[in-house]
Amino acid sequence: MPANASAHVRIARPSRDLEAAELFWISGLGLDVLYRHASDGTPDVHSLLMAGWPDAAWHLELVNDPAAPVQPRPTAEDLLVIYLGEPVPDSLVERLEQHGGKRVPAHNPYWDTWGVTIRDPDGYLLVLSTRNWSNS
Repeated sequence: MPANASAHVRIARPSRDLEAAELFWISGLGLDVLYRHASDGTPDVHSLLMAGWPDAAWHLELVNDPAAPVQPRPTAEDLLVIYLGEPVPDSLVERLEQHGGKRVPAHNPYWDTWGVTIRDPDGYLLVLSTRNWSNS
């Protein structure tokens, strides 16, 4: 398959704690577990959690290697933006906070105008945007 609009996208990130990440992304946001693998301690065998919506053209891969952990190093501009196209439900923000997230002000005030920014348990930022988006 050529690199084009039908190619699936994987966003891979290190995680300190896959259980905490799963609470946030699955129980909090409502993604599905697409794949999971637990390391058995064998060198170079990582624990993985792949989360997403089954019909989406992207998924999030969270990785933890207990033998050689990589610490997450998110910056203020490392954003995963989900365009809702409607007001962000207070109940969703509350659920994300109850499952390990923390609402924070955005580094770029644009996102405070057009959404809500939540820090996940690894420090990465999720923006739930009230705007719509289309590449066409």
